[in-house]
Amino acid sequence: MEIGKRIRQLRIKGNLTLEELASRTELTKGYLSQLERNLASPSIQTLEDITEALGTTMSRFFAEEDEGQIVFTAEDTFVDEQDEYTINWIVPNAQKNAMEPILLEIDPQGRSQIIPPHEGEELGYVINGRISLCRSDDPKGITVKKGETFYIRGNEEHYLYNRSTKKAVILWISTPPIF
Repeated sequence: MEIGKRIRQLRIKGNLTLEELASRTELTKGYLSQLERNLASPSIQTLEDITEALGTTMSRFFAEEDEGQIVFTAEDTFVDEQDEYTINWIVPNAQKNAMEPILLEIDPQGRSQIIPPHEGEELGYVINGRISLCRSDDPKGITVKKGETFYIRGNEEHYLYNRSTKKAVILWISTPPIF
């Protein structure tokens, strides 16, 4: 089990930000971020404090989960609003799966987060609007319009940019989960 992924999964499920979890546990936001990315390992006492703040117990934290929910509704969606974009996690706790789908809304003249190089692949389908798929070797980007799909390897830094005056909506799926 990857402890960091499990912490992030439960934090998102509980609709908590890193800042809120840090406040509840008296740990720093940076340390919790390192834990979630498996760059640090918590002591048993620290993990007990985190699980308590997440509303669970150590035994439930380490329990294996079954296949669980198969169909997801709007009530299951977790929304993360940023300055220039909004991420809708349409499959809760997808980071435990092989792929992670999100519905991304990018404001006019806004851009997504920059995705660093990673192993895996990504697929995007533009539901509304038009975006530019910008990569480190092509900062101007490739235009992808409503009804079109992009499919890329994650081997170079990239992001989506909405150069238009209307909101763009993209179904974006990555494997392995990166969002």
